Amino acid sequence: MKHCILKVALDTPLDFCFDYAWVAADDDEPVPQVGQLALLPFGRREAVGLIVGIEQTTDVPLDKLKQAIAVRAQLSPLSAEWIALCEFAADYYQRPLGEVALPGLPKNLRAEKTTSLDRALKKLAKQPPTHDATPAAMPQLNPAQQQAADAIAGAAGFAPTLLYGVTGSGKTEVYLQAAAQILARSDGNDPAQILILVPEINLTPQLESNVRARFPGVTVATLHSGLAEGERMTHWLSAHLGHARIVLGTRLAILASLPHLKLIVIDEEHDPSYKQQEGLRYSARDLAVWRAHQLSIPIVLGSATPSLETWHHAQSGRYRKLELRERAVKDAVLPKVGLIDLERKAPREQVTEGLSATLLAAVKQRLERGEQSLLFLNRRGYAPVISCDSCGWISNCTRCSAYLVLHKLDRILRCHHCGYEQRIPRSCPDCGNVDLQPLGRGTQRVEETLQAVFPAARILRIDADSTRLKGSAQQAFDAVHRGEVDILIGTQMVAKGHDFQNLTLVGVLNPDTALFSHDYRAGERLFAQLMQVAGRAGRVAQKEGGSRSEVLIQTGYPQHPLYDALRQHDYDTFAAGLLEERQQAGFPPFMYQALLRAEAKELQFALDFLHQAIACVEHPGITMNDPIPMTMTRVANVDRAQLLVECASRPALQAFLKIWIAALRDMKTRVRWSLEVDPVDI
Repeated sequence: MKHCILKVALDTPLDFCFDYAWVAADDDEPVPQVGQLALLPFGRREAVGLIVGIEQTTDVPLDKLKQAIAVRAQLSPLSAEWIALCEFAADYYQRPLGEVALPGLPKNLRAEKTTSLDRALKKLAKQPPTHDATPAAMPQLNPAQQQAADAIAGAAGFAPTLLYGVTGSGKTEVYLQAAAQILARSDGNDPAQILILVPEINLTPQLESNVRARFPGVTVATLHSGLAEGERMTHWLSAHLGHARIVLGTRLAILASLPHLKLIVIDEEHDPSYKQQEGLRYSARDLAVWRAHQLSIPIVLGSATPSLETWHHAQSGRYRKLELRERAVKDAVLPKVGLIDLERKAPREQVTEGLSATLLAAVKQRLERGEQSLLFLNRRGYAPVISCDSCGWISNCTRCSAYLVLHKLDRILRCHHCGYEQRIPRSCPDCGNVDLQPLGRGTQRVEETLQAVFPAARILRIDADSTRLKGSAQQAFDAVHRGEVDILIGTQMVAKGHDFQNLTLVGVLNPDTALFSHDYRAGERLFAQLMQVAGRAGRVAQKEGGSRSEVLIQTGYPQHPLYDALRQHDYDTFAAGLLEERQQAGFPPFMYQALLRAEAKELQFALDFLHQAIACVEHPGITMNDPIPMTMTRVANVDRAQLLVECASRPALQAFLKIWIAALRDMKTRVRWSLEVDPVDI
């Protein structure tokens, strides 16, 4: 009877593989292969694991060696390259292999029963893949676009490329035409798959529509967390089996099984959404670069405002830089950026509920000309807090170090951190005063003000509150594209990727708070955010008699260098200044960091643990900063603290972290802790 020992990675915090015996049920049953999934007994339950090795012997005593229940033979094995990707991620981000590989698979694929898998395989068998890569009619590229597309498609081996193009410069068209060239060269003996990542789910429908229209004869798959589990399973299998030649998705798609991958595209590569903030805290962008290097294929990082890490690599020659300095549409120009000084002494700007007279006049002008306006405020809800003028009471969350946000339409106060909700009090809980006032403004309050000022206008708000239902965000964006909206109010959801043809005005409200943030990345993020939202305006040529595209920013600090660079659309100078500051201060990309977080019922317990973590190993060449409470110290009745670790050498930091995390795992503590490599939120 055939038998062997399976070495299996399971989704557990234990940093080792488990041995299981496998015995063939009969002589016809094939021997398992590395990369297959197996159902296994684990404690009092059953779990699905990934076979990463097959041996004939084991160190586990035979009386304790458990037998595998079943091997998922109906699914072809995951490739050695995919397992190597997971091993690299596990090693770099200091996590067990099972905590990387298994969560990277669809949930239904890890289920005890194979019902969903069998159904999906049967469905795909009835839908034979189409591989006619002949594209539909392609628009004529301008010389810079054509040069970029040819350079990307013609790259041999690993070729990391920064596609640095202003908003509206046609970066997506460059991606599609480069993909068309690569797909055209492929055949049955050497098939090609293209992976295109975007930072947010709401950007995938527009991209998917463009890709399907361009490549009607090619199977396309989409992968993101918004899909139903059955749908995600089908799309993942389509990619794994090689049926899908183009795969679109958010950050989780970087861990998809793609056996014929030939090109990776990371659109809006600067976006912090590419960094996972729970569980395995990986950077999809950085893993994509490693995966391209592993497979010796080209990778494109596209952005109008590249991250400083990517910009530094391009400036130093590590990445190739291709530039698109002009908008793709003929006669379409970058919008004029103007600043509205809210602190000017005389003549003082008249302000109505946070909206200046200058901005309201510009909106009115667009309404009269049948053009669209966008007001950007990155704060949802009606008001950030309500207060009592008599005694000073404010609506604090009882579970967090945060305020309860007023949601007037729902008639509730809601915490945006833990989800706690309560009804709006009729009077002050402390003194009984009935005159409670909202302080500050969110998108709901701006919407209410505009409805009062422009009662005949068609006003639409797009934020996380108005788009909770599945498909509602896409319906809202479709309404804007159809011209059924005059004034759009939105948060960062509307700031990037969307091509609003009739939008000529962008108004930015309350951006100044990021200017004085403790986070050294705040300026970089604010500039990128404002540049992106500004890019929604003027994406087509100015109509005869129409308005010049314009961006108006309400600020109390019009002399700030960030706004000066924004007015000039000068990312190059702004980035050069930031890099110089980072180098002088010893911040990334000139320093490498890891962040140890601790959570406990009382803050002192968390801080004590972090102090013990400093003392548990020697750390020559490693800078350990003092443990401090996190800015948002308490969330959901849990206190949080952090310890920042720094080193000028990445290999030295990685070597230290391996020793340190082993010591941390040996510490007996009730404190919950986690380690993040290359943190983006400190």
